Amino acid sequence: MVAILRTAALRVSSVGVSARSFSTTVARKDLVQDLYLQQLRSYKPVPQAKDAHVGVVKSYTAPASPQAPSLPSDLSAELSKFDATEPTLASAPAAATQDVSADAGEGNAGAKEYLAFLEKDLPKADAHH
Repeated sequence: MVAILRTAALRVSSVGVSARSFSTTVARKDLVQDLYLQQLRSYKPVPQAKDAHVGVVKSYTAPASPQAPSLPSDLSAELSKFDATEPTLASAPAAATQDVSADAGEGNAGAKEYLAFLEKDLPKADAHH
């Protein structure tokens, strides 16, 4: 029995040292990407002519500088002409002017009527059953 155990121990010790195996995948090439990159590298843009922008871009011209405002040569005559003119007033409607004069004569009766109307109790709504 001891002999069997020794031979088993020798086998285990000799088998215990085994080589490890790694699984590796082969690097695959992406054919579409390779073709795309090859086309990008081989692309040479067509050089544009130096006058290609003519007709597409407008030429810039700076605007004219503004003129400073000038005062009239005879300022006193202008001011006297302005003072002599009568101001134009908006014409009030005839009915509005009559209402204003009537209210003034009654001692503001319109305002008193309005205040009395505001102080009245509101009519109660009929309940619909």
